[in-house]
Amino acid sequence: MDDKEQIFKLRDELRQHNYMYYVMDEPSISDFEFDSKLKQLQDLEAQYPQYYDASSPTLRVGGAVTKNFETIVHAQRMYSLDNSYSKEDLMEWETRLRKMVDGPIKYTCELKYDGASISLTYEKGVLVQALTRGDGTQGDNVTANIKTIKSVPLKLQGDYPKKFEIRGEIVLPFEGFKALNSDRLAAGEELYKNPRNTASGSLKLQDSAEVAKRPLDCLLYSIVGENTGIQTQFENLEKARLWGFKVPTIAKLTDSIEGVLEFINYWDTHRHELPYETDGVVVKVNSLFQQAELGYTAKAPRWAMAYKFKAEQVSTRLEHISYQVGRTGAITPVANLEPVELAGTIVKRASLHNADQIEKLDVRIGDTVYVEKGGEIIPKIVEVDFSSRDSDSTKTNYISACPECDTLLVRNEGEAQHYCPNDMGCSPQIIGRIQHYISRKALDIEGLGGETVALLVNAGLIRDYADLYDLTSNQIIHLDRMAEKSADNLVNGVQASKDVPFERVLFGLGIRYVGETVAKKLAKHYKSIQALSEATTEDLESVDEIGIRIAESVVAFFKNEANIRMVSRLILYGLQLQLSEEALSNQTTQLQGLRFVVSGVFETVSRDELKALIDSNGGKVVSSISAKTSYVVAGANMGPSKRTKAETLKVPIISEQEFLELLNE
Repeated sequence: MDDKEQIFKLRDELRQHNYMYYVMDEPSISDFEFDSKLKQLQDLEAQYPQYYDASSPTLRVGGAVTKNFETIVHAQRMYSLDNSYSKEDLMEWETRLRKMVDGPIKYTCELKYDGASISLTYEKGVLVQALTRGDGTQGDNVTANIKTIKSVPLKLQGDYPKKFEIRGEIVLPFEGFKALNSDRLAAGEELYKNPRNTASGSLKLQDSAEVAKRPLDCLLYSIVGENTGIQTQFENLEKARLWGFKVPTIAKLTDSIEGVLEFINYWDTHRHELPYETDGVVVKVNSLFQQAELGYTAKAPRWAMAYKFKAEQVSTRLEHISYQVGRTGAITPVANLEPVELAGTIVKRASLHNADQIEKLDVRIGDTVYVEKGGEIIPKIVEVDFSSRDSDSTKTNYISACPECDTLLVRNEGEAQHYCPNDMGCSPQIIGRIQHYISRKALDIEGLGGETVALLVNAGLIRDYADLYDLTSNQIIHLDRMAEKSADNLVNGVQASKDVPFERVLFGLGIRYVGETVAKKLAKHYKSIQALSEATTEDLESVDEIGIRIAESVVAFFKNEANIRMVSRLILYGLQLQLSEEALSNQTTQLQGLRFVVSGVFETVSRDELKALIDSNGGKVVSSISAKTSYVVAGANMGPSKRTKAETLKVPIISEQEFLELLNE
């Protein structure tokens, strides 16, 4: 056997041994033998660099240094999941599902591992990219770091597709976390707080050799891609396991919510026996066809639900209550607590939400309170220990004036929160609005962060986001921690934001209740800021999914003289405040007023492409058939009950080809 053959033979052997050890947990050779073979391969690869292979087992040790992690758009969005905390929530979810899909529904139950979400892309069986979840639309490229994790296959086995993504969690097992902290204790270093945060932080270390030293693990659970041949979520898990991925063996297929609850009840008790952190159970509709039928809301898939285990709860002392002012002027009371450890982190503050919550809890300074993490993320006070209350305690009176500008607070009828109405003179509101304007989903201005915004406002250089476009390097170079290069980067970043599309600028304006999704709808419907500013409440309410609250807020925004001046300045500076010619050219009103239900599997275009065609031509896609439905576009395997309902209501059923012909008329 020559040296080239030996290199390829050693790579195959080491990949198999690696798979048996880290994925199957069944070591096939001793550590000494593995290390000897690895050293032999390293020596041969050094001698013959022409045989370099990016998926070689020798590259697991790391060594690549990444100073700035490139941000890349996900080929398919990584959605978050809707959360459930009770049996009733799950029952309501099932009721909604049965109204939307035909036939019996099966569910796959999987444990929800508490780690850092990751999306891996494979081409021809080789790992080519690893992205963090980021904001769901785009994530950071951490491929070099992920390659150091032993349970991530660099090269697959079996009948895998040519290209696909697989998603899962990067976790740090309890045993590995304990070992890491033992080493840090011995070195006199600060201990890590919890496995999840440590795993997440590890992915962004600049030196991949440091990542390689951490005992991270990768648990995969969701294959994403076209033409995978997979029809169910349970098959998803089985296929991934066959291709060489580490897929949790704890999963259950059931045909009832009762079966789901059995799984939840068992693991709520037994989860503490597992080697990883878990915070709940993920329940998914098993059929991928039914998943496609159910689709997504703006934030989450309709076909999945995360059941969260009861949050950990601790008691501590409430030392005082402070009040924060948000960018909209909303006042949030904050409980400042005697520091206490909760779910692996030190908690010093908790939200009290509003005046009604304070009244309901009857919470007072000096009380012993019970704190838990709502959804395992945001600490909140859930109860007061009245038995330990001091006899001389006094009732908490909610503040009447803004803690920042001393303006009298207002509370609108039907709303829980108090507001500071001094929107143009209250510093946190001014800073908050500009911070929102420059945020990632809005203008995403490179070189400008939240702290710098505060510095600029406090220095009197800006009072609103339109002022950003007047800034010069000479004005800002004297600010704290601002060098010449960073000043130039900031100014250049502001100028570059003039190319950001209309819908993101509209979102950045910070109109109350106009989130990212609503901004897209309004931009698409009105096509320019001028047309939107002239819309009446009635006009706005006629737009799909725009209710009275949003309509009134938009009208109020454009009645405000200060807002009118700001928007006029943005137009003058050259911001994109109307849809681009390209966006307009892709839109027609050909299907205006028509409502479509899309059902089945399609050949010429995908389901998502078909929905996009309807949307971009003025039509509306709805999930269920009613007398108001204009057409049902039916593909293969259309559900029989949908067909029956359409026929009963005399709703025309058209094929994919007939729809495309309708579009081309």
